[in-house]
Amino acid sequence: MDFSFSEEQQAAQEAARGVFSVVAPDSVGSPALSPGAVAEDFDRELWQRLARADLLGLAVPEAHGGLGLDPVALCLVLREAGRVLARVPLLETSAAAWILAAHGSAEQQTALLPRVVAGELALTVAGQGRTGHEPAERAVRANPAEDDEGGWVLDGVQTAVPWAETADLVVVPAHTAEGRTLLALVAPEGGAGVTLAAQASTNGERYAEVRLDGARVAARDVLDAPGATDRLHRLLTTGTCALALGLGNRVLEMTSEYVSRREQFGFPVATFQAVAVQAADRYIDLRAMEATLWQAAWRLDPADVAVAKMWASDGVRRVVQTAQHLHGGMGADTEYPLHRFHAWAKQWELSYGPAAAHEAALADLLAVR
Repeated sequence: MDFSFSEEQQAAQEAARGVFSVVAPDSVGSPALSPGAVAEDFDRELWQRLARADLLGLAVPEAHGGLGLDPVALCLVLREAGRVLARVPLLETSAAAWILAAHGSAEQQTALLPRVVAGELALTVAGQGRTGHEPAERAVRANPAEDDEGGWVLDGVQTAVPWAETADLVVVPAHTAEGRTLLALVAPEGGAGVTLAAQASTNGERYAEVRLDGARVAARDVLDAPGATDRLHRLLTTGTCALALGLGNRVLEMTSEYVSRREQFGFPVATFQAVAVQAADRYIDLRAMEATLWQAAWRLDPADVAVAKMWASDGVRRVVQTAQHLHGGMGADTEYPLHRFHAWAKQWELSYGPAAAHEAALADLLAVR
C-alpha cells in the first residue's frame, strides 16, 4: 500500500509554504503586553494571498471554483499555517465550506461557496458550546418559527468564537426539542437577537461570546442533515491538531538552533546529554502527533480524532514547555517570538477539548464498541 501524499496534496502544501513564507509571527503586538486583542481584525492581506493561491477553496468542489481536495490536504496546509501563527480563519472557513459542500442545499452552495473561494466570505464556527466543556449544539435551542415565513428561532450562548466580530457568518450548532441537531448560518452584525461580547483569548486574538435571544434564521440558512454537526466538530478538532503540529515543529527547530549556538563552559549546550535527551523526547512527541494526525484526517473516525487530539494537546504543551526551559531567560523575552508560540499552543491545546476530555470520549467509544 502507498501511504505517500498525492501530487495534488503535495502541490497544496507547496503553495501554502510559498504564501506563509512571508508571514512574521511577531508582526502584531504581543499578547503578553496587550491588555486587549492584539489587532482589530484578522490578517486580511494574508487572506487575499490565500485566495489568489486557491487555498481558500481546498475543500470546495471544482463545480464551485474550488480544488475539491480532502481533509488530508487541508491539514497539510494548516500545518504550514501553524508554523507561522497565521492570523486567519482558514480552519473555520474551510471546515464550514466542506460541510456546506457535503450537506448544504444547491442554493446554499451556489450562494456561498464561490464567494469563499474568492476570499469574499470569511466564516467562523461557534464550536465550544457555552462553557467549552459541552457539545456545542447543546448550548443553543432551535425552535420552529411560528409564522408563515418558516425558519428557526435560536436561543442560547456560544463562547470563544474566533474572530466573530469581523467574520461574515458564524456557523452555530443548535438542537431542537426532538433532539435533532442543525447548523445555522448567522450574521454576527446587525441581526436582531444577536449580541456579541468581546472575550480575551490566550493567543491575543479577538474572540467573542455570541448570545442568541430569539434570533431569527431563515430556513435557507440552516443545514439539518444528519451527522453534519458531528462531522464539522471532528474536522475542526483534527485541523487544530494540524495547527499544533506545525507550531510544535517550528518551536523544536527554534530550540535546536538556539542550543546549538548558546555555549556554557566553552561548549554548545546542545552537546550536553540532559539537553539532547529532552530534545529527543520532544521529537518523539511530534512524530506521535504526526502519525495520529494523518490517521484522523484520513478517516475522521471519532476514536481516531480523539487519539490525535490527546497527542496534540499533551505533545504541543510539552514541546513549548521544554523550549522555554532550554531557552532559559531568552524564552521569556517578549522581543523574542517564543512566548507567542507558547500562547498559541495553549489556545490550541484547549480548543475543542483538552487531552483529558478526549480520553474520556475515547473510553466511552471503546465501551460502546
